[in-house]
Amino acid sequence: MVDLKWCCRQKSGIKLAEPSDEIAKGYISLAENSLGTMNRERKQNIVFSVSACYYSMYYSLYSLIAKIGVKSEIHTCSIELMNFFDYEEKDKKLIKKAFNIRNTVQYYVDKVIDEKEVEFILSGAGEFVAKSREILASVNESKVKEIRLKIIDVINESKKKVRGEGDER
Repeated sequence: MVDLKWCCRQKSGIKLAEPSDEIAKGYISLAENSLGTMNRERKQNIVFSVSACYYSMYYSLYSLIAKIGVKSEIHTCSIELMNFFDYEEKDKKLIKKAFNIRNTVQYYVDKVIDEKEVEFILSGAGEFVAKSREILASVNESKVKEIRLKIIDVINESKKKVRGEGDER
């Protein structure tokens, strides 16, 4: 995967924005809608089902990112931001696996995907979205400030590296 400092240096990477409860609510709603699509398509169209599965998790994560006032258009960078929230290692592995499977089914139609792995991500999406919703409900103003300060530190560190500061020689 990628590193947060790299993400902060990318044009579409991690940037500070205004914290927004409204945008957060919009993304959690998209996550719920994607879960519904995933369940409807599960037996009929595996590509749409896998895509909806991944996006249900991604949108629920992005609701947290919007809540704290961060913008990231690079999915792998958004996923790295999970470390600032109360996700478990299994949650991180699940969304990363869903990301990879979604890429495979959408962009590499000639590759065979493991049906057990597909079932694993499909069966975990609802729990992931519920976990995101739970975390979202627990993020208060002080938590927003705390996380934003940590991200500002990462942004500042990423700038030092570009200027050559902080290199140990």
